[in-house]
Amino acid sequence: MDPELEAFVPFLPRTDWADPAAARAIYTELAASRPAPDLTDVEIEDRTVPGDPAVPVRIYRPRHARGAVVWLHGGGFIMGDLETEHPWAARIADSVGAVVVSVGYRTAPEHRFPAALDDAYAALAWTAENATRLGTDPDRIAVGGHSAGAAIAAAVALRSRDEQGPPIRFQLLNEAGLDDRQETWSARQFTDTPWLDRGKITHGWRHYLGPRPATPYAAPARADDLSGLPPAYIATAQFDPNRDEGIAYALRLLQAGVPVELHQYAGTFHGSQAILSAAVSQRQVADLVAALRRALAE
Repeated sequence: MDPELEAFVPFLPRTDWADPAAARAIYTELAASRPAPDLTDVEIEDRTVPGDPAVPVRIYRPRHARGAVVWLHGGGFIMGDLETEHPWAARIADSVGAVVVSVGYRTAPEHRFPAALDDAYAALAWTAENATRLGTDPDRIAVGGHSAGAAIAAAVALRSRDEQGPPIRFQLLNEAGLDDRQETWSARQFTDTPWLDRGKITHGWRHYLGPRPATPYAAPARADDLSGLPPAYIATAQFDPNRDEGIAYALRLLQAGVPVELHQYAGTFHGSQAILSAAVSQRQVADLVAALRRALAE
């Protein structure tokens, strides 16, 4: 493990995803401890967009925006909201120079699949319909997210392709959890890794799916056909149960003719990117920002 990251491992909180309420409380406290973002050049608006029910979003609008990003927070399908994602969404808007529509999608187990996907897709449709009002181009919209949010972003891309929905220019999948089957080497072996391990992932998928079998819109790795999807940036962490399914998805996209940029960061673990003092985290953030800037500027 990267020594700058390893020094933080003893201080990471222990969470039990069998108890979503307790896990949420810890996650919220951890997010609140992050430094407040600099919002000098970013205009923020909280609102709801049409859905069933209406979907809360937080819109970050920098000056001279180039494109928009529909952003889905992480949290294992059970945690996270507009507040916990605020520091990261603001960073993307400011660093990328893009409008960020951060989506407060419904979480499990109170709201199982497809609630989160429906909310995310509604946010995409609204963003495309209101691109001019947002000061951006309807042909320059990306979807992206962390972890469970990345899985939902990948599902949004699949659904938009299948339903001939709003055009998506780019998908950014950071440490994505794409496969409920947990059959890859990393999913089977990483049972005691920092922050995220096999047991937590098992609970997350159970909460999200309930008794229903997974479909490709729930677990995108199950999709048979990945052709015709937007170009992708996929990033994985070395000590992450999600690692191998992210790499496998990138290879399958390439084999289907989809342009892919794949980054595997040595010495990292799931979520370690939040430790911004580490050089490898700074590199991860810089690469992600650069990928979005290129995708939305071309």
